[in-house]
Amino acid sequence: MMNLIARHMSGIAAVLIPPAAARYGAVLAIALTVMAQPAAAQDQPATEQPPESQTEEAATQEAQTDDVQSGEAASTAPDAAAGSPGDATARAFGAFQRGYYLTAMELALPRAQLGDPAAQTLVAELFASGLGVSRSMDDAAFWYQQAAEGGDASAQFKYGVMLIEGRYVAPDRQKAEALMKKAADAGNAFAQFNHAQILVAAKPGTAGVLEALPYFEGAAEQGVSDAQYALAQIYANTAGVTDEKRAQARQYMEKAARAGFDTAQLDYAIWLIDGIGGDKDYEAGFRWMQVAATRGNVVAQNRMAVLHINAIGTLGDPVEAAKWYILSRRAGYDDRSLDDFYQGLTEDEQKRAIEAANQFGKR
Repeated sequence: MMNLIARHMSGIAAVLIPPAAARYGAVLAIALTVMAQPAAAQDQPATEQPPESQTEEAATQEAQTDDVQSGEAASTAPDAAAGSPGDATARAFGAFQRGYYLTAMELALPRAQLGDPAAQTLVAELFASGLGVSRSMDDAAFWYQQAAEGGDASAQFKYGVMLIEGRYVAPDRQKAEALMKKAADAGNAFAQFNHAQILVAAKPGTAGVLEALPYFEGAAEQGVSDAQYALAQIYANTAGVTDEKRAQARQYMEKAARAGFDTAQLDYAIWLIDGIGGDKDYEAGFRWMQVAATRGNVVAQNRMAVLHINAIGTLGDPVEAAKWYILSRRAGYDDRSLDDFYQGLTEDEQKRAIEAANQFGKR
């Protein structure tokens, strides 16, 4: 029987070095959605009332009371006074997290104007997202730049992306890559992933991959699914990787798949079915292929047809196989062997397959 999966993997270079025009596409998409504040704050819409009974005015008064108390402490303890402004920045982030965006701006802006990089990053984020203020990417770019120059890793990453994209600031690839490296070395996960890709692009081949490896590992450990996928491919396919790391390849592919990365779901299914990086598991492979196909991955849809035809991980069903074939064909996937299979079905089977494909398309 033919190898179930005509290898979807086309080599590590294809994974890590997309065409120049799209080279930063993944990281730019990430940059536009990643907030500097804790994740819980990202889900708080600007117009939603916070769950607490406390009002915006009360929150402001509370913040002012805290500032007075800090000032009183400062009058008797000069050393403590040096740390009290940081408390204002912390309260600004706290207000942001609770959805009090006006309060966050009122607390953060004075600190930002005095050169506090964390406060500058928060002000930039508020302007970039239009939270509590009118959205202004020019103002966001200004404050991201100030914070980046002040050493804030999140701002270095975001301002670096702006410099790469060149939409709100003049493009400067050299400065952008320098900022990415600083942010990556400071531990920013998305900067680590981006910097790793820069290294691989600058030095194609095994040497570049191995140089970038620590950055891929850092980003993967912090949960960046793109990095987990890349790391799985590197561990599985790169000469010079230790056996201990090679044995972890499937583990990272599974992590990326569970994070919802459909290409990882496809490849994880392939690895399970073909026994790459571990034992074969046809049923688990079928389930993961189904997940990727249902999410719209065209290659997975094509492979689902093959799985049903050959009863791999499933009992097999010609109508279900034809449904997946139709869906992948409509999306432009050309597979002559499946064309022949479809033509060999009865008229009734073809009709039911078309109906099933149409029904799937309405989801």
